[in-house]
Amino acid sequence: MRRVREALIVAATACFSLTAMASIDLAALQQQVFTAERAFARSMAERKHEDFMRHLSEQALFFGGPDGKSVLRGKAAVAAGWKSFYDGALAPFSWDPDQVEVSPDGQLAHSTGLVRDPSGKPVVRFNSVWRQEAPGVWRVVVDKGAPLSEAEKKAP
Repeated sequence: MRRVREALIVAATACFSLTAMASIDLAALQQQVFTAERAFARSMAERKHEDFMRHLSEQALFFGGPDGKSVLRGKAAVAAGWKSFYDGALAPFSWDPDQVEVSPDGQLAHSTGLVRDPSGKPVVRFNSVWRQEAPGVWRVVVDKGAPLSEAEKKAP
């Protein structure tokens, strides 16, 4: 009898999980992440370090750092490491997402797009992992650049 009860609990939990996942609007969540990523990028264009910090998870992990080699661990370290990028009147680079994918449970998302130098030339492809920390509140957990493909190097 105990095994039957345990099997029923497992089956009920699985059904509840599948039902909850089926009701998730992934397209709406994808748009939330596009919006969050663009606001994140706007913080650089508008030179607002405080806005940049609002998009960081406490557990943020950014690869590359200002020296291009280090790993910045935690919101405070990322904010401090990126502070110099916000000094000065002109942004040293810009970025814009061209793709966002959301996990089936709607809790994580990956965004990617080109990073451009001040002249508009593509220099790297960013990859960010976002976590929904509250309904509609997405924060960056992981950020890492990747080399450009040959086609991307020629992008306008």
